[in-house]
Amino acid sequence: MLKYAYFPGCVAQGACRELYESTAALTQALDIELIELKRAACCGSGTFKEESALLEDTVNARNIALAEELNLPLLTHCSTCQGVIGRVDERLKTAQSDRPEYVEQINTLLSQDHCSPYRGATEVKHLLWAIVGDYGLEALQQRVTRQLRGLKCAAFYGCYILRAQSHLPYDDPHNPQSMENVFRTLGATPIEYGGRTQCCGWPLSSYATEQSFQMAGTHLQAALDAGADCMVTPCPLCHLNLDSRQPDVETVMGRKLGLPVLHLPQLIALALGIDPKMLGLDRHMVSTRPVLAKLGL
Repeated sequence: MLKYAYFPGCVAQGACRELYESTAALTQALDIELIELKRAACCGSGTFKEESALLEDTVNARNIALAEELNLPLLTHCSTCQGVIGRVDERLKTAQSDRPEYVEQINTLLSQDHCSPYRGATEVKHLLWAIVGDYGLEALQQRVTRQLRGLKCAAFYGCYILRAQSHLPYDDPHNPQSMENVFRTLGATPIEYGGRTQCCGWPLSSYATEQSFQMAGTHLQAALDAGADCMVTPCPLCHLNLDSRQPDVETVMGRKLGLPVLHLPQLIALALGIDPKMLGLDRHMVSTRPVLAKLGL
């Protein structure tokens, strides 16, 4: 049985609760055990470093140390969390030999919060990497009970999962194929389109809203024009900009879009025969009914 220290992040426990629910349903179906890190803190989604690199590193060294206490890899289902925490882990592992005094400074701060020190003794792993690298696509295929034949899926990787870290062991950061390989394993058809590895626009949304929506709209439009029935993302922040804000995006683009955007675990769970009601598919801004109808559900 695979076992992970589970870092759900903030968004999946709030605005994208369906991601939290579908991750639970999927991992239970695959006999993957998650030990949730209840004491973990928000990774900062890349904003902490704007105030202080030490702040970002200390907060996330603490998150990693919580997983190290369990002697387990840290698992997240958020690309942004993967990018931020994974980057900190990578940086601090290098600093252990290059700048040991910096790691000691962080561990001194952690001790003041009665936390274990950062040891650099585990991995930070997105759910996608766990499925592809640990569970394996062949094993996943054996669990498929509902082939997603005829469903055309457009992967939206975004940026954090691919380019925040200098080492990406499970995919090519410039031409990723891991999600497309998952789609094929489930019986779905991957759709290639421009923009699948670009930013969704979320980081701009608080101060350049129209430009943010234009970015999201460009990707949605490209996927639609390529024939996609749905878009699938491994990041809840991307999901917010692409799904929750799609009506506003349509206003900026001057075009009706209506493209359903699924979380990655929702799609995989559907292929495992899990009831759509357990996956929160009714919580989306853009209706997922066309996807379910295409699957005869």
